[in-house]
Amino acid sequence: MSAPSEDSHPSSEVASNNSIDTPVTGDSQNSENDSETSEKIIIGMVTDTKDVFAKFDADGNRSWSDKPPTDLEEAPENETTKKFAIIVRKNVFSEKPKQASSTKPLEIDSLVIQSPLLKRALGDILRDYPGITTDVTRLKFFAPFECFVHRWEELEEAIADEDRDATTREHLQLLHKILTDELSATIQLRKDYFKNKVTDFEHCWFLFTPGCTILTELHGQPIAARFNRGSYVQTQCGMMYSIDCSYIDWDGVRVGWVTKSTAISQFHGTKSFSKLSCYPLEYHPQRATIEDQLRERGRRWEALRGFRYKAYSGIALYTPDQKTLSRERVTCRIVLDGARWEDANPNHLIYLETIHEVDHSEVDYEMPPLNKYHILLTSPMVRGYALKNKRWMQFFIDSVHEIDFHEGAFDSLVLSQERKNLILAFAESQVKHRDSFDDVVKGKGRGIIMLLSGGPGIGKTLTAEVVAEQMRVPLYTMSAGDLGSSSFDVDENLTKLMSMVSNWNAVLLLDECDVFLEARTAADLERNRIVSIFLRTLEYYEGILFLTTNRINNMDSAFQSRIHLTLEYPNLDAAARRTIWTTFLDRAAGDEAQDKENRIDEAALSRLCTLEINGRQIKNIMKMAQLLAMQTGTALQFEHVQTVLRIQGHPVGDE
Repeated sequence: MSAPSEDSHPSSEVASNNSIDTPVTGDSQNSENDSETSEKIIIGMVTDTKDVFAKFDADGNRSWSDKPPTDLEEAPENETTKKFAIIVRKNVFSEKPKQASSTKPLEIDSLVIQSPLLKRALGDILRDYPGITTDVTRLKFFAPFECFVHRWEELEEAIADEDRDATTREHLQLLHKILTDELSATIQLRKDYFKNKVTDFEHCWFLFTPGCTILTELHGQPIAARFNRGSYVQTQCGMMYSIDCSYIDWDGVRVGWVTKSTAISQFHGTKSFSKLSCYPLEYHPQRATIEDQLRERGRRWEALRGFRYKAYSGIALYTPDQKTLSRERVTCRIVLDGARWEDANPNHLIYLETIHEVDHSEVDYEMPPLNKYHILLTSPMVRGYALKNKRWMQFFIDSVHEIDFHEGAFDSLVLSQERKNLILAFAESQVKHRDSFDDVVKGKGRGIIMLLSGGPGIGKTLTAEVVAEQMRVPLYTMSAGDLGSSSFDVDENLTKLMSMVSNWNAVLLLDECDVFLEARTAADLERNRIVSIFLRTLEYYEGILFLTTNRINNMDSAFQSRIHLTLEYPNLDAAARRTIWTTFLDRAAGDEAQDKENRIDEAALSRLCTLEINGRQIKNIMKMAQLLAMQTGTALQFEHVQTVLRIQGHPVGDE
């Protein structure tokens, strides 16, 4: 009995999806009833199969019968057809009126390659072409035969290769003739378009050979990517040629391929390759220049992998929710940390196909450098945390630059040298030897906590800032308002922040933390919970923490055993104020292009030092005096400082 061809698709199969099954009919049913009296049937115990056949009535309802159909044709591919090198399967054009041709009554639907010699040759011609494996028993190619159009030159070279045996070349010539008869117009059109470097929308696919390097955009930045596949799709915005491509990215642990989708909108007539929204990089009018720029950016991207402390000035991206991608200007220092970026953005994880597998067995394992090809295809973005904006963001590599550290910051701190040395020694030792000391309970008591107390504007906050600047580590500043008002919010936010900061070996400054330190009372249970949470969190903090307060006398007694160093800052005396005035005057003179020339002499400086104001007030006065001098177009003079002081109620009379 002949069976339907594996490639045939009877209309009855389509209709069967919505048909109604009815029991098997036929004479066999009667015979089974007759045998019940003579022989007992044991269900499912006969080692054999029974074929039943579907049949459909005029309404499309399906039933089953043990009688085979009588209108079956003999299978077109059988033992006789196996001897041919190629089987050509054709469609009748009249069956597809939308594709009807005025020159050919038939079109090729597909080719079945049976020749082992031809399969071997095609393995070389189509090497690395995605989605094609030639070493199979039944090798099929379907119209419109994109792979042969893309590798047409390679096919012709293989035919002309005299090193191949005669039979293989004959089989290649046969294939070439079949394809030429079918694709001659397409091949000629492709040659014409490539000669003029133009294309129409219908034949955009000519340009994009799978695996080729294309030029597209990511967040408005040019990027080179590997072309994977393309297809024409109908969208709400019209017909598009949809492109799936891949570029190199970093997820904080591994480097690999990340997929990206782009598209070319439908257009009329022909368009230059380089005018398309996406096209192969080799057709860029200044290919060498753009490749050099992309590779230079790629080398900087590679150098920024892992944890990096940098400065940033420009637009950055962040995701306030699962779907929205927002832009925000960032001008501050940043911490690049791809691994923790993923932890903070679980809805925006990076799924990649790795290039290099990470060897976790090696403690100091380093990712091998990228080759020249991979460097070209790297992302224009890096991920991390903006310390001033206080959010996880994506940063453009072109806006990342080195930090200009203030070399004299620690010397400008108005504090005794003994105290400065002690604070710096504690901080530096904590970074270098964090794991050398542990409590009875593992992970407890590894941090260093310093409490700075005193009036406003006398250098408490500045101490933490200059310590971080001297150590060249990030400074994370937060206040009670950043942690929330409820005990639940404080617990969650404080735990996340302390884990993040300690992982960076950064300095954490909790400014004006009186609400956490104040002694607990029976009248406010919610604040008691907040204080208890803060006490517990301090025990397990593993980094450097500076606490500043103006009300040390109200501190809860439980904090005394958790704070390693307490420093009380006295009010500024005349000598300290003189140092601060001199620091800001020198900085103002250094910012100006003119010579200093005794603009504020010693006598004037001595009069300024008599004013009982704090360091923050001195800074604000100097800033306003500078702005006043800039407005008048003159260098900073003592008269400008006098004017500001007089307005603020601190007049300094003439001697």
